[in-house]
Amino acid sequence: MTARDNFHLELEGFALELGHTAGGIARVYFRNAFAVQNKDAAGVDPVTSADRAIESVLRKMIRERYPDHGIVAEEEGSDRPDSRFTWFIDPIDGTRSFMMGSPLWGTLVGLTEQGKPIFGLLSQPFLEEVFFGTPSGSWLIKAAGRQRLRSRPTVELAQATLACTHPDMFQASGRDRFNALAARCLMHRYGGDCYNYAMLAAGFIDLVVEAGLKPFDIVPVIPILEGAGCVVTDWQGRPPLQGGAVVAAATPELHARAREILAT
Repeated sequence: MTARDNFHLELEGFALELGHTAGGIARVYFRNAFAVQNKDAAGVDPVTSADRAIESVLRKMIRERYPDHGIVAEEEGSDRPDSRFTWFIDPIDGTRSFMMGSPLWGTLVGLTEQGKPIFGLLSQPFLEEVFFGTPSGSWLIKAAGRQRLRSRPTVELAQATLACTHPDMFQASGRDRFNALAARCLMHRYGGDCYNYAMLAAGFIDLVVEAGLKPFDIVPVIPILEGAGCVVTDWQGRPPLQGGAVVAAATPELHARAREILAT
């Protein structure tokens, strides 16, 4: 094993340590009292004291272990985002679900090397689940052990289940295209936030289509999806490293059929 391989194993272990730490903090707050602030004077963009606590601790851990690494995160912004290694953090993806007591949220942690995602995890501590993607594959990690994640082999839209967090994330033309795609699918459901991507990788749904994403919303789930056999791009077929409008599919064939509608 090379020095590079050993370092990647070290990073993998540290990523899981971050996920475990985040989960412990989240459990303290979930379905208990916490403070909520609105970050959007023109609308609703809530942030909780749980979001801030998780991100603060994870940033401190990264700075102490790898002071030369960059950080891109939701609440405190970016720190040297052009570093060779950069961590992407969304402390609670699905804050509204968290506030409502629904378990369809998670902490997202991803790592890029020279701009390419190499590790990603979604920690859902209430359900005691960690979805973890690496260059060698993706796994669901639970107390009993690891289970390999595989997307299901759906290739036809008429057999596909489509998921999206909420229709309001689309602007008018985007919603028209989403509706056109939904009309071709077997069924579509709203809600789920980042947990939709976990269920896509686990083989329970076939398509996730969203818009208005930030880099920390999508970069951590790319390794999970790709390691499970999924395809994820923006609506024009490009790597979705900057977020925006994203389409993730269980198979290349299904992805191509969905994107044909979305890109029109």
